[in-house]
Amino acid sequence: MSFTPTDTDALIVVDMQNDFCPGGALAVPAGDECVPVINRLINRFDHVILTQDWHPADHSSFASSHAGMEPFGTVELPYGTQVLWPDHCVQGTTGAEFHPDLKWTKAELVVRKGFRPEIDSYSAFQENDKRTKTGLAGYLKERGFTRLFMTGLATDFCVGWSAIDGRAEGFEVVLLEDACRAIDLDGSLAAARQSMLAACVIMSASDEVSAA
Repeated sequence: MSFTPTDTDALIVVDMQNDFCPGGALAVPAGDECVPVINRLINRFDHVILTQDWHPADHSSFASSHAGMEPFGTVELPYGTQVLWPDHCVQGTTGAEFHPDLKWTKAELVVRKGFRPEIDSYSAFQENDKRTKTGLAGYLKERGFTRLFMTGLATDFCVGWSAIDGRAEGFEVVLLEDACRAIDLDGSLAAARQSMLAACVIMSASDEVSAA
């Protein structure tokens, strides 16, 4: 299936930040390999939106906020089971900045998420409590977008959750798999892919997207 972006399409670039790339605090394997692919896509779309993980230093999803806990363990929080992460994407730090090679200045909107200390946030559309909205869905609908092309980090967490929530909000969603990379924690990539397919997310690749 090939795609030619129109005025009702938006490219969503999820969390292409230093801490998620090699050398970062929560590095996704080969995460930086997405950058040139995403840059080519940015050139093909008229409308580009970015998300940015933006945690306070004492965020509840950090293992350092829970005595005796290690990264990648889990705890029960009021909204459910929470994976504990190394401290990452702390507000104002270099790790929270976009990858230096990302040509992101074309973005029409940057959605910051995860800034509430008590709730983690994977999805671009809502916090992990499944109630607290980011406002992105309303923005996209008000501007008349109907189809979203998802890229970024990580496929099995923030990208996957965003894709599924985008479908729940009524958008057509296309995951460009070569423009993403995964953490793949205990089979999380296979599970995320199955969930996305069940939600009718379209799986495709960047070379299926032609210039606008």
